[in-house]
Amino acid sequence: MVIFTCSGQHSAVNTGQYDYGGWMPNTPISLQLPPPTTKGKTSKATMLQTFPDVNTTVQGMATMWLLSKQSSDFVPLGQYPEGHFSEKIPCKLIKDFQGELEGLSADIKARNESLEVPYTYMDPRELENSVAI
Repeated sequence: MVIFTCSGQHSAVNTGQYDYGGWMPNTPISLQLPPPTTKGKTSKATMLQTFPDVNTTVQGMATMWLLSKQSSDFVPLGQYPEGHFSEKIPCKLIKDFQGELEGLSADIKARNESLEVPYTYMDPRELENSVAI
């Protein structure tokens, strides 16, 4: 559960933030007026008065972009470059885990081929080994 929470779940929640929120009306960082309470009564002028100013929007989008960006020291899930494990049993378990991840990645890639917009946030090749901010 810890491995999933720090890798897969974090990726699913975090990585797509900018893909969705990069268009400010989807996730405005603040509102200058209360949100509408009745559908169909909002005008373009009301929306423009409600959305945050340009500087606030740019700061929010920059933060969202930075949080969604793959880190420069990205280590894929199941990879351990420090070489902390040298005993036979842990090395075999790691190898088995890496094989399972490769199989999952192949399944996800095959499913994505038929999608107009592929879902890559849970592909083990794209998952960080741990939360890195």
